[in-house]
Amino acid sequence: MTGTMPQAFDNEMAEILESFVVETREILDKLSQDLLTLEKGEGDPELLNSIFRAAHTIKGTSSFLGLEQMTELAHVFEDVLNKLRRRELQVSSDRVDVMFEAYDTMKLLLERIEERNVERIDLGGMLAKLRAVSQSSQKAAPAPEKPHPEGGAPEPVAAGGSGAKATDSTIRVDVARLDGLMNLVGELVLGRNRLTQISYQVNEHEEGKSIARELADTCSSIDFITTELQMAVMKTRMIPIGKVFNRLPRLVRDLMKETGKEIELEVFGEETELDRSIIEELNDPLIHIMRNAADHGVEPPADRVAAGKPAKGTVTIKAEHEGNNVVVTIRDNGRGMDPERLKAKAMEKGLITEAQAKEMGKREACNLIFTPGFSTATKVTNVSGRGVGMDVVRTNITKLKGIVEIDSELGVGSTFTLKVPLTLAIIQALLVEVSKEVFCVPLASVLEVVRIQPKDINTISGTEVVRLRDSVLPLGRLTKVLGTAPKGSGSEWMYVVVLGLAQHRVGIVVDSLLGQREVVIKSLGAYLGTVPGIAGSTILGDGRVIMIVDVGELMKLSTEKE
Repeated sequence: MTGTMPQAFDNEMAEILESFVVETREILDKLSQDLLTLEKGEGDPELLNSIFRAAHTIKGTSSFLGLEQMTELAHVFEDVLNKLRRRELQVSSDRVDVMFEAYDTMKLLLERIEERNVERIDLGGMLAKLRAVSQSSQKAAPAPEKPHPEGGAPEPVAAGGSGAKATDSTIRVDVARLDGLMNLVGELVLGRNRLTQISYQVNEHEEGKSIARELADTCSSIDFITTELQMAVMKTRMIPIGKVFNRLPRLVRDLMKETGKEIELEVFGEETELDRSIIEELNDPLIHIMRNAADHGVEPPADRVAAGKPAKGTVTIKAEHEGNNVVVTIRDNGRGMDPERLKAKAMEKGLITEAQAKEMGKREACNLIFTPGFSTATKVTNVSGRGVGMDVVRTNITKLKGIVEIDSELGVGSTFTLKVPLTLAIIQALLVEVSKEVFCVPLASVLEVVRIQPKDINTISGTEVVRLRDSVLPLGRLTKVLGTAPKGSGSEWMYVVVLGLAQHRVGIVVDSLLGQREVVIKSLGAYLGTVPGIAGSTILGDGRVIMIVDVGELMKLSTEKE
């Protein structure tokens, strides 16, 4: 077998291979954290043994499956680690660099195995680097603890120990099964809502009768069970955000080497859980914000000392639950953003006009960094300068129906706040009425609701606006987006639902508010296909089918000039 994997695996051992990929990915995730800890000088015997066991396990399982290149790489990597744990080699930054390179090559091989790619890659250079490290003569001080026997493997975990219990208490479930279960729970929620509505109607006509009381009690019980079941199913799909956060220390390490800056990363809230589909979309935004903080935020050590700051900058990332949302905050104590410089750069690149720049406040100027093609870097580097990074942040957060905000003070630092929903399947929604029609607005995108009169609305450059405290808020109307005729509410008062999506804000004018509901998003189906401004539909408790607005498209369409 000459490839990275046997071709026979495609049909004969797909399940075993899938288990290998999942388990090896978990091992590599922990290995990355352990290597970072090792580089910081915390090379205690147990840490060195843990790193050695990771390579040893990968070597053994890949050898059993006939994955020759992974086996060879793990074997040579294991030789280096064995000498480190036996104190025959000393840990140094250069040696950790080589080990990280080996780690990256292992990840590449694992990706190719997962893709069933049978082509070999050139491991010659990587293996030569590892062998050079293994054969180098610099030794560490003798270890105070009792060393392992020559060539011996680490001690196995005793049967019935903690390792065995952890394995026995968990199982792996196909994601498609969880998705199917979530869909069934969604149907149950709709049925619960319908039953509750029927119970109210029965109570209106049969108040005081035993049949009405029994129905109400049954509905209450079903409501409780449905809510508990919904939460249980949602939790099975949730994973800690630490899965994404764990990649950031390695990223910061690499950025420090590339930029020559000193950065301390502080991480809080790794245990905060959210839906796995949202976790995947958060990965790229967090990486790009971290790169932005390292390249544009934190200053070089000399500049920081001259400004009276510590030479080492700090980037803090924190995750926490806030209602049905997760809020991720990334804060740096760097140079902060200069609104005037941002506007000047945007004009220089032709992204805004001089007139638009004059009208911009501090927040709007900071949001310019999300514009495609925008960059303040003076030259293109491996870290930044191409003008694509922060646009990815906006795109991914918009996909998640989330919000991103920037708070920056020149000379003090910048804070990025990402707010995303826990799940996208069953959502909390605000029911509004416009021209006698009812619509659902996802509550995750609703920032606030204000009451206004027609005289409060002004027009600037063809767009309706209203002053909201210290900012000017553009307005949109659902009647314009959906092509319905305005019928009027018969009231001099109207409501403005202030929506936020990524960095954008807009107010939607509605006639009345009908309250908050938990709704299940259903597609419009093949017959209706895609309707501009509509994300899907849901069924209310009284059986009515109403539309759920697509906040992103609604904001775009509602503010277009006539």
